[in-house]
Amino acid sequence: MNVATQPGAANIASAVASSVRYHGRKASRQGSEQRRQEILDAAMRIVVRDGVRGVRHRAVAAEAGVPLSATTYYFKDIEDLLADTFARYVERSAAYLAKLWATTEDILRDLIAEGDGSPAARSRLADDIAQMVADYVHKQVLTRRDYLMAEQAFRQEALLTPRLAALVADHEGILLRGAVHILQVLGSRQPEQDGQVLTAIIGRMEYQALLGAELPAAGDGPAVDPLLATLTRFMHLILAAA
Repeated sequence: MNVATQPGAANIASAVASSVRYHGRKASRQGSEQRRQEILDAAMRIVVRDGVRGVRHRAVAAEAGVPLSATTYYFKDIEDLLADTFARYVERSAAYLAKLWATTEDILRDLIAEGDGSPAARSRLADDIAQMVADYVHKQVLTRRDYLMAEQAFRQEALLTPRLAALVADHEGILLRGAVHILQVLGSRQPEQDGQVLTAIIGRMEYQALLGAELPAAGDGPAVDPLLATLTRFMHLILAAA
């Protein structure tokens, strides 16, 4: 199957977003659904602030400003509450990535079309793509830090909770399948393996930033940013072999 007949990265993310299923009690009225969503948002704030272990019915009710009976009505236990909190995160993240992948793929195809296929053109393309990925991580840390913190917390909890493990796998699959498709567009001979490496690099960059490592400003170049240097070398290897 060639790239033209394969689903785009944006379609993959959209499919994940539409496939998310919730386990807690369903709301029967619009007002009830709003309260249910407020409870999930409150639980997410607690995860970001205090970690997964801080999520308790009483704490969530206080954070959401609802009676304790409301949280126990919609979620019979903490596992249901955590699973639906992360499911909501996965749904939102998939929708966000669907838009991101669609824009990214259009940009990459334009960059490829601008080149003449020469080694020099492919080298410039590798530099451009490495910088795009670095800028993406930079923006994630600056504008979506809470989401990244929650993601790390849920990934850790998934080691102990099978239901969360499935959701974490779905979430990681969005980034991986998107990366694989983009690498196919670029002509990678081994897009699955290369996608694994690329997402691992992105994950490390995000984690290091969350730990407090200062990210260089966008556009500073690989001489300033060692992780950008790694990305640049990786993309040069991919495009040289394509």
